[in-house]
Amino acid sequence: MARPKAALVLGVGPVSGLGSALAKRFATAGLQVFIAGRSPSKLALVAQAITGQGGAATPVIADATLETDVVRLLATVAEAGFDLEIAAYNVDSNIPAPLLETDLETFTKLWQQNSLGAFLFGREAIKHMLPRQRGTLIFTGATASLRAKPPFTAFAAAKAGVRALAQGMAREFGPQGIHVVHAVIDGVIDGDRARNQFPKFVEAKGQDGLLQASAIAETYWQLHCQHPSAWTHEIDLRPFKEAF
Repeated sequence: MARPKAALVLGVGPVSGLGSALAKRFATAGLQVFIAGRSPSKLALVAQAITGQGGAATPVIADATLETDVVRLLATVAEAGFDLEIAAYNVDSNIPAPLLETDLETFTKLWQQNSLGAFLFGREAIKHMLPRQRGTLIFTGATASLRAKPPFTAFAAAKAGVRALAQGMAREFGPQGIHVVHAVIDGVIDGDRARNQFPKFVEAKGQDGLLQASAIAETYWQLHCQHPSAWTHEIDLRPFKEAF
């Protein structure tokens, strides 16, 4: 008898955020969703929203920068009796600072939360997918994944590392049935985080100037549904009004 399938999203924050939207979309498709992050209260709210829509969600407290946490997170999915169908690394840490004001602690923190976390998550997810030779692994990138611009140089270095990691994984494990995707989010996602941190910027963008988290989540799901003969490795998503 085939085991039930699960999706895992690491980097779940507010209910209005992308991590929450991804989890909701995967749950809508009938997958058991494991949601992971560092805030128990935020995870509880997202899990409640998913179950309220008829889905199934299991919150797991995990720090993406700790190897023990990531290994335990993936083991939790397997020990619960599920095959890992989709894994999304959605951790996004950004600390703006001019280069000469960027200390070692800041640079290291950005590298750990973006690049190191992506490596640990991707490695462990692939270990669980390889025996079945199927599964989709998606990394959420940013504009900075492709180009560095002050005061986000340290952030760009970390995000570029995630992109290189995803590319290497796609080339190594694609022939073994693992679909690895790097998604460049080229713009600002509409949600509480953006509206609270830079409301004037959000206002200036106007109607349809921000990415909708649910629309991104739909794209992630369609990437998972792609036929192996026509896989996408890298995709960029932006509002139609966004210059590029």
